[in-house]
Amino acid sequence: MKDTRICTIAVCLLLLSGLGCRSREAPESVLREFPLSAAVETVNPEGVSFDPESPGASAGSLKITAAGPRVVELFRTGDVDVEDARLIYRARVKTQDVEGQVYLEMYCRFAGKGSFFSRGLDAPLTGTTGWTTVETPFFLKKGENPDDVALNLVFTGKGAAWMDDIRLLRAPLR
Repeated sequence: MKDTRICTIAVCLLLLSGLGCRSREAPESVLREFPLSAAVETVNPEGVSFDPESPGASAGSLKITAAGPRVVELFRTGDVDVEDARLIYRARVKTQDVEGQVYLEMYCRFAGKGSFFSRGLDAPLTGTTGWTTVETPFFLKKGENPDDVALNLVFTGKGAAWMDDIRLLRAPLR
């Protein structure tokens, strides 16, 4: 009888601790996905092409080349209708012979206030790397709702990068 009570208490504690862990997780939801194919259109197509020979998570990836420092504007979302949350620009990226750094950059434009940016400088890629998931967040307070979001890739030097699984996510502020 005593063993049964101890087992029951242990099971209850495990269930409660599991529920506590789940409530602390930050659920993310996908606001926009950018499927890649030979027909993909980017805002700035210079030096950007679809590469079916270098698949990441899908049948191919975007290959972006830079002869020197440049910002490549890839996609614009228009109004995403989100506030009081974290916007997260996430992608899988690999690099080849990058001199300098490559990182994600996201600009959020607010009507009457201008544009503000977030840069993934905490984990830039350099040299030659394999597929790596990188992201940059933008923290939106209550009442802050961007009317447009630009998703960029920044090169501080020359080289090539491939991108796949490009997403804009929404998550709680924490």
